Amino acid sequence: MLSAHRKRKDHLLGLVRELRGLPGESEWVEFKSNLADPRRIGEYVSALANGAALVDRAHGYLLWGVENESHAVVGTNFAPQRTKAPQAGSNEPLETWLARLLEPGVHVAFHELESDGKRIVLLEVPRATRRPASFAGVEYVRVGGSTKKLKAFPERERALWRAFDRVRFEEGVAAERIGGEDVLLALNHAAYFDLLNVPPADGRDATLDALRRDGLIAPCDAGGFNVTNLGAILFARDLRDFPPLARKALRIVAYEGADRLQALGEHEETKGYAAAFDGLMDYLSARLPSREVAGRSFQRAAPDYPPVALRELIANALIHQDFSVAGAGPMVELFQGRIEITNPGGPLVDTMRFLDSPPASRNETLASLMRRLDICEERGSGIDKVVAEVEERQLPAPLFETPPGFTRAVLYGRKPLGEMDRAERVRACYQHACLKRITGGFLTNASLRQRFGIKENNRAVISRHIREATSAGLIVPFDANAGRRMMKYLPYWARDGSAASIDSSAVPDPAN
Repeated sequence: MLSAHRKRKDHLLGLVRELRGLPGESEWVEFKSNLADPRRIGEYVSALANGAALVDRAHGYLLWGVENESHAVVGTNFAPQRTKAPQAGSNEPLETWLARLLEPGVHVAFHELESDGKRIVLLEVPRATRRPASFAGVEYVRVGGSTKKLKAFPERERALWRAFDRVRFEEGVAAERIGGEDVLLALNHAAYFDLLNVPPADGRDATLDALRRDGLIAPCDAGGFNVTNLGAILFARDLRDFPPLARKALRIVAYEGADRLQALGEHEETKGYAAAFDGLMDYLSARLPSREVAGRSFQRAAPDYPPVALRELIANALIHQDFSVAGAGPMVELFQGRIEITNPGGPLVDTMRFLDSPPASRNETLASLMRRLDICEERGSGIDKVVAEVEERQLPAPLFETPPGFTRAVLYGRKPLGEMDRAERVRACYQHACLKRITGGFLTNASLRQRFGIKENNRAVISRHIREATSAGLIVPFDANAGRRMMKYLPYWARDGSAASIDSSAVPDPAN
């Protein structure tokens, strides 16, 4: 059997032959002899990424060592590994410099090959997605064999934006022109059938057909198959085989204390999300604290963090991330006393309304298949279940926050009510009111005592915490004229029975 490296080289040489067989240069292909100007290369990358999107190609290509008119192999002296950034005295590699100046993070890959006994270089440029690719803040496009600024051609710019509207992330191509046998080597098809709880397909062709029906692969016009982003991100045996997605691997980092000063270890899960998910949860379970609790006849270990809540938050981070954010992927960080789960991209729903709003996802096809694979909850119930699990164990309320360009969920370990600060108490009251409201109930002194595990003779303590949440504007009385012991409360958005009665952006920060 050929090695993966040999197969990749053969694939690239076949691709070169295909490109040389084209009638000429186009929006997505450019031939050069010895172009070595880093700025010109950056402009070409922007133009080829945008051109590939315009003509619905997975990649654009810049090929050195091939004559422009005849497409004959003439060889090249261009050496990308030895080419540096253009600043005087700079030692920054060309590929790193390009990655820094290309937006939104175009992942380029140089391949040095030999064809007809001569040295050639192939640059693969993924198609632009979601917005035009730019170099040094300027967007370019190929027009009549020349590289031009996109803004000078408004009709092409409009066509490019229409192309972005047509293609979802999941439909994008992670690898193209792959033979059937290599598809089955690249994707964990056994995990696909196992997670769907159906028998494996009978034979290679039936397996490929099943993967095709679920959009994990698609027939390639040039022969073989394209592996879609959906197929790779969920079932890759190794995401590093799909360079545009390699940085989307989930990272788990454990720290010694409550800050990031001392890391204890790091794990990067390079398998596709679905294929790796159960193993990831086992990996986390083995590294999280637990305590012994007494059963009827024996002691058992109870995890400090609810497994269902942790599973749901990690699944949400994987599903709802913004895949167009380059150089960043989902991360789980383990600290003393808390777990932080972060994904690229701000949320599409206000964090204050995670419990009651209809779900919104950038990646609906991915979300739908993850639900079918039983990796996440049914539509709209996930965060509700997280909060319910936390309340059942009387843990501090989870925190949902939005550091610039990211979404973060924080699960906290066990902490007595008396040790919680004001922001933690107010957040717990608000989430309790939300959970009660969406299940048809109200926050009351009694329900909040149960949530915190406080006895009836300490109802005055709970009353103070209710007043804190009321003062913060996060909960409101259902009937302000009711007797003190009959008071019931709603989250602010349910005032007057309307879930849209208050602009949540105007609600005071409970930490203030």
